[in-house]
Amino acid sequence: MNKKERFFTIRKIIAAGAVDSQEELKRALARQGCSVTQATLSRDLKDLGASWVPGPGGGRYALTSSGSAPALRTLMGSGVTDIAANESLVVVRTMPGAAGTVAEFLDSQRLPDVLGTVAGDNTVLVIPASVRRTAALQKLLLQKLVAG
Repeated sequence: MNKKERFFTIRKIIAAGAVDSQEELKRALARQGCSVTQATLSRDLKDLGASWVPGPGGGRYALTSSGSAPALRTLMGSGVTDIAANESLVVVRTMPGAAGTVAEFLDSQRLPDVLGTVAGDNTVLVIPASVRRTAALQKLLLQKLVAG
């Protein structure tokens, strides 16, 4: 798993639920087939702008749009947390407030497999031009929005 794929996986794990320690995150990554050292994980969290947020019963890691993340990291890779599809639609989940930017980017690409997009606050519905191409579209979106 390369660094961009690892970053995507970390964002997906954090966005999916409460991760209250680096050790817990490290175990979740291992279940996804990614073995990392604590030092690498700590650097990754810093680069992603993830921070530990205190809360009831302790705290958890959360993704923030600010923080210590480098200002020049890729626009799309920094906001996308998940890309999922069924037989006919693709859903791109983002950090809060980033869906409009992602949808605008996709619309500007004029991808032949995309009929259109609908953006909420943290979700983009991508409507394929053909349901037969949904799986290929999901793969293309992973390349464009995550792998850069």
